[in-house]
Amino acid sequence: MKVVLRLVLIAALAAFGAWLWFVLFPSPETIVRKQLAALARTASFAPGEGNLAKLAAADKLAGFFATNVEVNIDVPGHLDHNFVGRDEIQQAALGARESLASLKITFPDLNVTVAPDKQSAVVDVTVVANAAGQSDSFVQQMKFTFQKTEDGWLISRVETVRTLS
Repeated sequence: MKVVLRLVLIAALAAFGAWLWFVLFPSPETIVRKQLAALARTASFAPGEGNLAKLAAADKLAGFFATNVEVNIDVPGHLDHNFVGRDEIQQAALGARESLASLKITFPDLNVTVAPDKQSAVVDVTVVANAAGQSDSFVQQMKFTFQKTEDGWLISRVETVRTLS
């Protein structure tokens, strides 16, 4: 009986150790997925947001991006948007918060590919945006490129994936 109890205790300690390892040292893919989930929460907002909250959220949103980020969004039937740098991202986020009553962003489909050197990752993602006052959701395939920096995993490039029509 003591042997069985010891084996169960060892197995439980090994399972706890493995869980603790994954919590303390997550894989790059896990980190990137968490970054995108946090990005979606930060980009989303409810009606009635105050001016100070809008400014703080736009600043926080810009923090997900590298200082020299390039964003190229080409949406058929809409204007093309090109941003270079965090400041332009912040201004665009602030503009969206000023012009829309509310916005809900989700990334229901993520495909993360981490480079062999584990210093960069490419994420193919479906972006779904629901804005107040619009009956249809905006759905677009995008590609996010992440770089591992001193400040963590930051987005260095965002581009629209052109699909066949």
